[in-house]
Amino acid sequence: MINPKLPKIWYGGDYNPDQWPKETWQEDMRLFKLAHIDVATLPVFSWSLLQPEEERYEFGWLDEILDLMAKNGIYACLATSTAAHPAWMARRYPDVLRVDFYGRKRRFGVRHNSCPNSPTYRHYARLLASKLAERYKDHPTLVAWHVSNEYGGECYCDNCARAFRVWLQKRYGSLEEVNERWNTRFWNHTFYDWEEIVPPNILSEHTSEIDRTRTAFPSISLDYQRFMSDSLLECYKLEYEAIKEHTPDIMVTTNFMRAYKPLNYFAWAPYLDVVSWDSYPSNRSDMSNVAFWHDLMRGLKEGQPFMLMEQTPSQVNWQEYNALKRPGVMRLWSYQAVAHGADTVMFFQLRQSRGACEKFHGAVISHAGHENTRVFRECAQLGKELVELGDAIIDSRIESRVAILFDWESWWALEFSSGPTIDLKYLPQVEKYYRACWSQNIPVDIISPAMPMEKYDIVIAPAAYLLQPGYARRVEEFVARGGTFLLTFFSGIVDENDRVVLGGYPGELRKVMGVWVEETDPLFPDMRNAIVVPDSFPELSGRHEVGLICDIMHAETAEVVGTYESDFYSGRPALTRNRFGEGWAWYVASDPEQSFVNRLIGYLCAEKGIRPLLETPKGVEVTQRRKNGCTFTFILNHNAEPEEIDLGGGTYHDLLTGRTLSGKVTIAGRDLLILRRKD
Repeated sequence: MINPKLPKIWYGGDYNPDQWPKETWQEDMRLFKLAHIDVATLPVFSWSLLQPEEERYEFGWLDEILDLMAKNGIYACLATSTAAHPAWMARRYPDVLRVDFYGRKRRFGVRHNSCPNSPTYRHYARLLASKLAERYKDHPTLVAWHVSNEYGGECYCDNCARAFRVWLQKRYGSLEEVNERWNTRFWNHTFYDWEEIVPPNILSEHTSEIDRTRTAFPSISLDYQRFMSDSLLECYKLEYEAIKEHTPDIMVTTNFMRAYKPLNYFAWAPYLDVVSWDSYPSNRSDMSNVAFWHDLMRGLKEGQPFMLMEQTPSQVNWQEYNALKRPGVMRLWSYQAVAHGADTVMFFQLRQSRGACEKFHGAVISHAGHENTRVFRECAQLGKELVELGDAIIDSRIESRVAILFDWESWWALEFSSGPTIDLKYLPQVEKYYRACWSQNIPVDIISPAMPMEKYDIVIAPAAYLLQPGYARRVEEFVARGGTFLLTFFSGIVDENDRVVLGGYPGELRKVMGVWVEETDPLFPDMRNAIVVPDSFPELSGRHEVGLICDIMHAETAEVVGTYESDFYSGRPALTRNRFGEGWAWYVASDPEQSFVNRLIGYLCAEKGIRPLLETPKGVEVTQRRKNGCTFTFILNHNAEPEEIDLGGGTYHDLLTGRTLSGKVTIAGRDLLILRRKD
């Protein structure tokens, strides 16, 4: 993955020299060397300086800083600067301005302010990317391309309305098919002319100014969500293709934002040479969720290492409470990213901005402007360690026998649905089952419905409300060959257009699951039920509290493992398993407490001979990466206090300290080990 010019874990981040006088540039080079920074991402937001007028481009200042970086051994992740159009473009070509969800035409301001279907924006964005690639294709600093920045947002303008109709024509072919897929006979919505179709927003199909998921026609809103994700992807692809014309061998990326709902990152990933993302947890974030975000990024390209493009060395400016990272946390979280597959450690930002909304966002070089700060010392320590690690870890891979299904379109559809409860959200369900694996140090891959399941022993599909075409057949094949498939409540309900699959829930999965769900009972927030598993199934026996939703179902071919404790469906199946071919299909009919999910996942893994990488105290995370016959075990102590770990048999080499370790070891609070062992 990594450019051979720099065969190590890249270390650096976003750099904005255009915000500073040239004498500051020289000081930056000195400080970068002290911190062992070797890659700078620039210029991310400089379109107006690169193109001050429609027919005039100014690259002289960028030439100068890139040449200075080359003299000082700093490489460039060169950005295209197209995330915010210049003011002259908005004034001269108002078609570039977005129309928001409420139907208001935006003015020039903030960023991500361009209509993704504006011909003007697309023309000039592609042209700027092409000119940059042509000019710097042979520059010695160039190691990667960074297109735009954190794509996002939506638009409902006339450009988008026209483009949406074209998108629909390509997807469905005819209005008759659109009417069928959207079930438009409901509420007198039958369309007889393409021009009758308008974007779904608060002026048309959406019913709440506060909750923007409330829509009268989820099928229309779902397709518009797909269309908008595809529209922004088309903008990215235009720049990608322009760059590749001049630098076909330099990798191109754009930075993602964890599980960012508006964009289907699985659909984007094939067009990125390497996935990159921006990690900004708070001091109170659940570290299993942070691990999940990393594993999601790794999963987008089926296990390929990714780039940590941004994190803060100290604090952010946009959270409600922008607490400092405590000593050691920046280093620990940086290595957590590496432990889950990152081959870079990058920051926003290298020098702290002086004005505007990000002036209090942390940086390697603070407003003090020198190296005598706690944050700089920590950054320099980490930079030194990454130099010493060299190429030992880069391009190593994580091997998992467990996968969790993550389906962006099911996420969209579930939360556009007008039932069964406002409290049903997709992401917390996925996170709950991921947390069960993470807390037991069981490696997990995050996969899309289109990705192969054959290499896994266990596949978990939480709240799989929408089933992609052909997915049920693939599940049947997976289970029949001996796989274990775990499905949870309110799954298999609709097809790809949010039309209910008739014949009983869970639709096309009914045969492999061996159950028929007759009704679904959403519980009020203060209501609870329980799954009761008898002593005859000792691995899961006991009373396990549940809430949110209870599927009321019949066991057809499935074995009843647990039943509901109370309400009119007391004694009815709540947890089942179905023998299908050589494998098992499990169904969890409600939302259990985390402790039971942990226990269930532990049991399923033990059945398949999947053991924890290590047994560790709570708050101590373990992952492994493998390369060339070596296993690298990362043991990360997220606790503030020291913890004792039993390494079991064998002898290990700690890459960070050079020590040889075996048996029981103590890891200081907010510290880690990277242990190498040859097979």
